Amino acid sequence: MTSKGFDAAGGPGGDTGLLSVRDLSVRFGGVLAVDHVSFDVAAGEVLTLIGPNGAGKTTVFNLISRLVAPSGGSIRWQGRELTALPAHAIAALGIARTFQNIELFEHASVLQNLLIGFHVHRRTGFWADLLHTPSARRGELAARRKAEEVMDLLRLQPHRDALVAGLPYGVRKVVELARALCTGPRLLLLDEPSSGLNVEETEDMSWWIRDIRSELGVTVLMVEHDMSLVSRVSDRVLAINQGRVLAQGTPREVQAHPGVAEAYLGAIDDVASLRRAA
Repeated sequence: MTSKGFDAAGGPGGDTGLLSVRDLSVRFGGVLAVDHVSFDVAAGEVLTLIGPNGAGKTTVFNLISRLVAPSGGSIRWQGRELTALPAHAIAALGIARTFQNIELFEHASVLQNLLIGFHVHRRTGFWADLLHTPSARRGELAARRKAEEVMDLLRLQPHRDALVAGLPYGVRKVVELARALCTGPRLLLLDEPSSGLNVEETEDMSWWIRDIRSELGVTVLMVEHDMSLVSRVSDRVLAINQGRVLAQGTPREVQAHPGVAEAYLGAIDDVASLRRAA
């Protein structure tokens, strides 16, 4: 299945998105983990990558965020090529991400973890910070105001001064999401945001994703296994297996694609969730 405006390889025909990925490939030894993957992410949408374990979804995220160097292909952000940039430059461009395994400073408070997100846009230098100059104080106050706004949005205020190490897992997932938002992204990469969450927490996560797009204007590219969450929040879905694009379209269109069902065979729970999501 190919959607209107996409070429036979499953990729867009030109640079039409906020993020444009073309023929992206990476080889680990003799294994082609990502095999000529192409797609666009349009401003304001939620696009979700699905596929069985080992399909190459998180590797695509690692390529976009420059944690892994591609073997070939192109990643363009608002027309700018990213493949030659170091990983630390990506967040400053307006791309933030979360991880499957939570990456937080456990012995710092929620507020302190969120303030770390602002350092990517820090404009004052070492001496200004050390001497606590007026410009440094203004920057700190602005960062705190933004952190408070993000905590209000994600209902984290009750945990504001709590150490992350003492928080339940579900709250930690929201803190990681909040810290990513504090970098001021235009594009947010969410790597399995519902992983480890119960049904109620997953429902809350679906509302956070909607609010992030509607209230903050942030575009979302997500990797997710929970098809109920995928169906609730996604505008489009890109199915990947063995590093290759199988199908793309609406959640219902991709669920109905025979190649997607075949890729999930043997994972009975995933097949059942795909059918229920239809």
